[in-house]
Amino acid sequence: MTHGERLVFDFLDRELDEGWEIYIQPHLNGLRPDFVIMNTNIGIAVIEVKDWNFDAMRYFVKEHRNGRNELYARKDGREFAVENPFKKIKVYKDAIFDVYCPRLEQKAGYAAICPVVIFPFASRDRVLRLQEAFLDEKARKNRDAWYPIGGCEDLARGRLSTILPLLNRTDYNVMRPALAEDLRGWLVEPDFASTQRKPLAMDRNQRTLAETRTPSGYRRIKGPAGSGKSLVLAARAANLASEGKSVLIVTFNITLWHYLRDLIVRGVTRKGWMENVTFVHFHEWCKRVCDVPEFLDEYSEIMAPIARIQDDESLDDKEKKRRISAISGPILDQEIPHLAKKAAISTAEKFDAILVDEGQDFLPLWWEALRGICKPGGEMVLVADATQDVYGKAARWTDEAMSGAGFSGGWAQLKLGYRLPSDALRLVGDFANRFLPPESRDLPEPDQGSLSLGASQVEWIQCEERDAVKRCVDAVLAMHRKTGRQGLANADIVFLCSAIDHGQDFINLLTTYHGYQVNVAHTYSHKKSEETRRKMGFWLGDARMKATTFHSFKGWETRLLVVYIANARGHENRAAIYAALTRLKRSEQGSHLTVVCSAPELAEFGAGYRLGQHVA
Repeated sequence: MTHGERLVFDFLDRELDEGWEIYIQPHLNGLRPDFVIMNTNIGIAVIEVKDWNFDAMRYFVKEHRNGRNELYARKDGREFAVENPFKKIKVYKDAIFDVYCPRLEQKAGYAAICPVVIFPFASRDRVLRLQEAFLDEKARKNRDAWYPIGGCEDLARGRLSTILPLLNRTDYNVMRPALAEDLRGWLVEPDFASTQRKPLAMDRNQRTLAETRTPSGYRRIKGPAGSGKSLVLAARAANLASEGKSVLIVTFNITLWHYLRDLIVRGVTRKGWMENVTFVHFHEWCKRVCDVPEFLDEYSEIMAPIARIQDDESLDDKEKKRRISAISGPILDQEIPHLAKKAAISTAEKFDAILVDEGQDFLPLWWEALRGICKPGGEMVLVADATQDVYGKAARWTDEAMSGAGFSGGWAQLKLGYRLPSDALRLVGDFANRFLPPESRDLPEPDQGSLSLGASQVEWIQCEERDAVKRCVDAVLAMHRKTGRQGLANADIVFLCSAIDHGQDFINLLTTYHGYQVNVAHTYSHKKSEETRRKMGFWLGDARMKATTFHSFKGWETRLLVVYIANARGHENRAAIYAALTRLKRSEQGSHLTVVCSAPELAEFGAGYRLGQHVA
C-alpha cells in the first residue's frame, strides 16, 4: 500500500465496528479498487485513495471543445492528463451493482453501494471543487450521500459518518447476508496470489536435482503429473540465474512461460535475475536463430506454403488454421528444426544453461538443435512425462535417441504426487489404467504425509452434445456459488476444453446467460495472431475467471476446475484428457473438479463419479 492507503486502512480498521469486512486491493474481476468494505446488514462501500499533494502540483479541470471535462495537472510548466478518480469510482459502483452483486434491488439496491474518494493529504474543500465538474445537477445536490469525499481533516478527526454516509441511514434495509455472498467470490484473494508470496517448497529428492548438476551437465528427469517436474526446473533456473549465469527456458506451449516465471520469482535470491533468464517457445526460437542473412531466405522458402495460406484473403480464419494444420507437420517438425540446427552452430547467442519443460512434446531433433547454443561446459536439462503425450511424440525418444542426445545413465525420477487431492488421484488413476497404454503410463504415487489435507469434490456429468455447453456454464456458475468462503475466489475458476469452437461457444453463453456479465480471460481464437496475443496475456495472476484448451493449461494447476470432454477417441485425445484431469490442485481449504462429458465412450466410466462419489 502507498502511505495514503496505509493511513486510510488504519482509519477504517480503527473506526469501523466488527460487523464490517475490509478488503484491501481486491481483485474484483480485474478492476482492483483500493478498498471495498462491506457490512452484510448495511451495505457496500468502494474506496479509491489518492495521495495527491495539491501544494506540490496544481490540479485543475480542462474543458475540451466538445464539452468533455478532463482532469489535468500542471508541474514545471507542463500540463498533462491524470487519472480521474471521480469517474473511476462510478465505474466500480456500476460494476458491483450490474455484475458482481446482481440480486440487489434495482433502485434501492443501487444506493446500498457507496463510492468514496479519499485524499489523505488534501483538504476536503479543495477536492470538492475538482469533483463538481464531473457531477450532474442532481448528483451535486446529493453528493454528500451519493458521492462522498474524504479529506485529510476527516481522517484526522475521525469523521467516519462523513466519509461513509451509509452509517447515517437508520431506516434502510436493502442489504442482506445472502446478497453479500454474490460479491465475496470476487473480493477474496485468489489462491495464486497467496501462493506467490511463499518460498518454493521441495522434498529432499527435488532439492537435490535443483541444486546439483551431473558431471556432463546433461540431465533428464521424468515424473508423473504433480510430482514437481516444473518446480525442479524453475528452482534450478533460479539458482543458476542468481549465480549470474544465462538461462534459456524452452517450452512448446507459450502459456507455460507465465507459470514457470512465477515459480522462478519465488526461488530467486538476487536482484536483477530477470536479465539472466530468457523464455521462448521452440518454433519462435527457430525463427530467431534463422533471422540472419545466411539462413533467412531458406527459412522463408520453407515457410512459404504456410505464408501463402495465411495471406489468402478468400479464406476465413478457421479454414486457414485447418489447411495450415494439414501441411505443417513436416515443415515444423523436421525442415525448420534442421535449418535451426545449422543456424545454431554459427549463432553468437549462447547460453550457460538450457532447460526444456514438457519434454515429451519435443522431438529428439529439436533437442539436438538446441544443443548448438549451449556454451562449452554448460548445462542442459530435459523434464518429461510420457503419460501426458498429447502430441504423440514421446515414442520418438528411444534409448538410441537418448544416447545420441548427450545423456548418460538413466532418468532421474520423481515419483510422489503432491498436486492432486485423493478423490482426483483415484479418478486420474482409474482413467489412465483403463484408457492409456501401459508402456506410457506413469502414475503419481500417493504422498501419504499430506494426501488427507483438505476436502475435495469430484463430479462427472454425462450429457448429450447438444446440451454440453449449457451444462458447462451451469458447472462454472455452480463453482461461482462456492466462492467467497474457504479462501475460494472466482479468479481461481478455470474452464478447459479441447476445441476452440467449444471454448468460443462456452464464452458466448457464459457472458450472456441470464444477463450474467462475466469478464473471462481466455485463449480461444482461430486467428493465429489473436490466439498468440491471448496466450501471451494468459496467466494465473489475472484477476478474472479463466478458460483455455487442454494443451494450453498443461503444467498449470487450480483449485476450481471444470473440464469438458467432447472426444475420447485415439491415444492423443485420451492423453490430453488425462493431462486436463490432473490440473486440480490440492489445498487444505478444499478443491473441486467437475467433468462435463458428451463422449459416449466414457459414459460407463463416468457413472462411478456422477454423484461426486467414487464407485469401486
